[in-house]
Amino acid sequence: MEGSEHTRGPAHRHEHDHGPGGRWSRTRHRAAHLFTPHSHGSADRTDRALESSARGLRALWVSLAVLGATALAQLVVVAMSGSVALLGDTVHNLADALTAVPLGIAFLLGRRAATRRFTYGYGRAEDLAGVVIVAAVAASAALAAWTAIGRLTDPRDMEHIPAVAAAAVTGFVGNEWVARYRIRVGRQIGSAALVADGLHARTDGFTSLAVLLSAGGAALGWRPADPIVGLAITAAILLVLRDACREVFHRVMDAVDPGLVDAAERALLGVEGVRGVGELRMRWIGHRLRAEVAVVVDGNLSVRRAHRIAVEAEHALLHAVPKLTAALVHADPAPVPGRADPHLALVHHRTAS
Repeated sequence: MEGSEHTRGPAHRHEHDHGPGGRWSRTRHRAAHLFTPHSHGSADRTDRALESSARGLRALWVSLAVLGATALAQLVVVAMSGSVALLGDTVHNLADALTAVPLGIAFLLGRRAATRRFTYGYGRAEDLAGVVIVAAVAASAALAAWTAIGRLTDPRDMEHIPAVAAAAVTGFVGNEWVARYRIRVGRQIGSAALVADGLHARTDGFTSLAVLLSAGGAALGWRPADPIVGLAITAAILLVLRDACREVFHRVMDAVDPGLVDAAERALLGVEGVRGVGELRMRWIGHRLRAEVAVVVDGNLSVRRAHRIAVEAEHALLHAVPKLTAALVHADPAPVPGRADPHLALVHHRTAS
């Protein structure tokens, strides 16, 4: 039997995080409800989902404005100076700014309601956006490398060196601000794509500082300094590409932090009437988390009582696991010696798969 995503009544109206943990935790939880009722109903969860998507969109558009202004200022200096290192940094900043477009589309799609075809909704669009971001980073790395290698074979003098140095500092400040903002919002709403984009911007900031080395070498009359720094910037881009690939790969493959699974198991075992935890699965859908779990209960309980335990187990999960918006809880009867496993009829299906 199952306790799925139930809509609770108006007796619950606020959101807080506390883990279960024995009689004292349950008593404190119930006392808190008396004074500060809250809701885990579908309407409240939808409101929180829309709010998190709105915050993600706001972070993207603000980032786009800051990075776009930074890149345009750098482009002016690139045209004046002909610096290859600054060109690579500018192209990367432009690519980073434009990643706001697929992510913005993904957040807008994620706000759409589930349908009979897309029964889990459109949250997976964020993961697709993460793939697009990774492709953009790879393309910017290829362009930076190609330009730097071309300049090594055909050295040229850098002009307007002080302007190049100023543009490098501007790039660092703009990228670091955007990185902090994106990472903070991404972690708060649970968006792996937004966090990956923030890490991308942070590396861009340090590559901007590397352009200062290029300007310094040019000031000393060493022509190869500019393309060599350009190649170093390419290497830095490849490093962030590796991290972004890992982040996006984990999300696409439904990976979750094992600590979340541990927290879920502790929460379930703290529910009165739960004798054990069977199969527990969790997955991210966009920046929202869902869970499916089987809990072991006394086989002699009535259907209503077993269902009530399943509902309480879901309730405990919603409190204990951050970003969890829905859980499907299945109640299994405790095994009885001499009696057949009630799941025996399913064994051949699992073997076949």
